[in-house]
Amino acid sequence: MTTTEIFLIAMLLIFSVPYLAWRLGRTDYWAPLVVVQIVGGILLGPGVLGAAFPDYYAFVFNPQVIAALNGIAWWAVMLFVWIAGIELDLSQAWAKRRETGVTAGLALVTPLAFGGVAALVMLRFPGWAGAQGAPWQVVLGIGMACAVTALPILVLLMEKLDVLRAPVGQRILRYASLDDIAIWGVLAIILLDWARVGRQAGFLCGFAAAALLMRRVMARIDERDRWYVSLIWLAGCGFAADWAGIHFMVGAFLAGAVLDAKWFDQARMDLFRNHVLLAMMPVFFLSTGLRTRWDVGGTAVFAAAALLLVASVAGKLAGVHLAGRILGWARGEAGIIGWLLQTKALIMIIFANILLDRQIITNATFTALLLMAVGSTMLTVPMVAPRLKRLAAVVGRGG
Repeated sequence: MTTTEIFLIAMLLIFSVPYLAWRLGRTDYWAPLVVVQIVGGILLGPGVLGAAFPDYYAFVFNPQVIAALNGIAWWAVMLFVWIAGIELDLSQAWAKRRETGVTAGLALVTPLAFGGVAALVMLRFPGWAGAQGAPWQVVLGIGMACAVTALPILVLLMEKLDVLRAPVGQRILRYASLDDIAIWGVLAIILLDWARVGRQAGFLCGFAAAALLMRRVMARIDERDRWYVSLIWLAGCGFAADWAGIHFMVGAFLAGAVLDAKWFDQARMDLFRNHVLLAMMPVFFLSTGLRTRWDVGGTAVFAAAALLLVASVAGKLAGVHLAGRILGWARGEAGIIGWLLQTKALIMIIFANILLDRQIITNATFTALLLMAVGSTMLTVPMVAPRLKRLAAVVGRGG
């Protein structure tokens, strides 16, 4: 067979297996399609399909096919992170800065501390720290992965629960948006390369100047042109950030964060995000699954994933409950907000991919983090839905 034909076999697997499992298994309540796609990526990876059928795996996922899939995955996730950057709305966070700052701060710092302790436990054993990862980078990276809230997936789940446009949904978006900025800031610190610090400083100065020019251009052109020009801007920022050693994903987020959401029609932006999720992100999930490894043993990876899941969920709930006490929330309110904010999936997986790219963590650590993200996301709807039925008045509270 030609490489093209094998590539199309891989694409057939990527789109058919998760969809059929999701549709026929009727998993939508506890595992939305995006979660099934992530699990599908793990199952199609070397640890499961590759171990069961090594010859078939080597035939389908040969180096040429993997290179083609990685190219699609890189661009897909850059688009996704760029959209997340555009949709950040800090005006409401500033308008209610005390409530937002207290909640977002505790919802980030507490699980980060819990995750950091879990990382210290993991580092007592070999196989978890990457070849280029200093202990502080590994601890901070794993801790931050436990603190991440997956804003795009959070939006999808709140739509499912019919609270996205309700006051409590808008509050949760404020908290998650503020934490999103902190995530990329911490990542930039972790990736700081003293051998290339001059280049990185040059990138930041050049980006600031280019962003001011870009904003002037975007304000003066038609919306139709804004879409195309902003994609050119995205590619340029991604290249410049990667060249500087910061990582192209940070560049993609910055490229979106400096653009105003009002420059784009909201309905078109929602449609564009859904199309990226539908047609391109499944390739990223498969690409992610191909990076899973069980080098330290399957039992150890699952034990690490369980430890990280407990640290992540307990830390997030503890932080939000503490915020609720400080701010005088109603009974049960912190539980709903905490369970929604502990949603992981996409952003955490992107974050962990970057740590793996820079060899700060190993494939085994990446696999444990991936399993933690899946477990975290699958818990959200079953834990929140019954609470919403019992505490309907919470939905209308605007903070």
